[in-house]
Amino acid sequence: MTTAASYAIPGQARRGALMATASMLCVQLGLAVSVTLIDRVGAEGAAWLRLVWAGVVLLLVARPWRARLSRAAWGAAVGLGVATAAITLLFMAAVARLPLGTASAIEFLGPLGVAVARGRGTGRFVWPVLAAAGVLLLTEPWAGTADPVGVAFALAAACGWAAYILLTQRVGDQVQGLTGLGVSMPVAALVATLTVGPSVVGRMTPELLLYGLGLALLLPVVPFSLELLALRRLSTAAFGTLMALEPAFATLVGLALLAQVPGPPAVVGIVLVVVAGVGAERTGDRSADAAAGEPLHEVALEDQEQHDHRRDVDQREGHGGAVVRPELPLQVEQPDR
Repeated sequence: MTTAASYAIPGQARRGALMATASMLCVQLGLAVSVTLIDRVGAEGAAWLRLVWAGVVLLLVARPWRARLSRAAWGAAVGLGVATAAITLLFMAAVARLPLGTASAIEFLGPLGVAVARGRGTGRFVWPVLAAAGVLLLTEPWAGTADPVGVAFALAAACGWAAYILLTQRVGDQVQGLTGLGVSMPVAALVATLTVGPSVVGRMTPELLLYGLGLALLLPVVPFSLELLALRRLSTAAFGTLMALEPAFATLVGLALLAQVPGPPAVVGIVLVVVAGVGAERTGDRSADAAAGEPLHEVALEDQEQHDHRRDVDQREGHGGAVVRPELPLQVEQPDR
């Protein structure tokens, strides 16, 4: 019998992993630049600048008012916006008190929890356990030097990141293109403005506002767009484990741009999280979810590539060249043209 797993596009997981890796690099570069703004506008001011400009840019680029979205899609996109604002504000508060690599390692507990909860097979435990060991070495909790308030902010950001992963995949499944981000980022900007806007607007100057526009493109516009596309090609568990690379990137960027030198345990931790990330990439094709029966509501597919691959599979299996639909119904929501 032909199944959804038979139709998996070769290389789909690899493309998703490359997108996720590029996203992580942009995130850490953007965070390093944001740290330099903290002395001028505070952690909340740096977060507000990024979110407001990102909301404006994605609203104009995605033009979500042109798409026909279901009530469920609107709800997921709004929820994603709230999660995005929470992650940004909480994590900036953490990096104001902790080294970038340490804060990123603690925040990684969020995607690690997603990987454990949603993973399948032996990889469900092997890769997250390996990544967790790396996080411990990067964080070095036995040293007792970490700021407890900063740790609390990073843990709260971890919870937000777990919600962000789940909501991003749901939005990516239900909405084509960048429409979901065209809704979620303005929501995030609104949440940030309501919560910290009154305390930061007075600190802004024309120079800072222009600086914030460039920073918003680096983080979050480009990386969040890449993550949305990556989650269409990876399982939730694989994406969560692949995010183990985030503390490694953070440590390297912190060393290069912020002169935050890691010790030997941190170097070993980097190796462990990289190995875990590679393992997740090799086992993380999004089609595994469909094969295991996880519902995909309105999956946005690369139509022609998927059609051609199905035709080849059907011809090999003796269907006479006719395209046989998988047992799992796939629906694609069309935008309002």
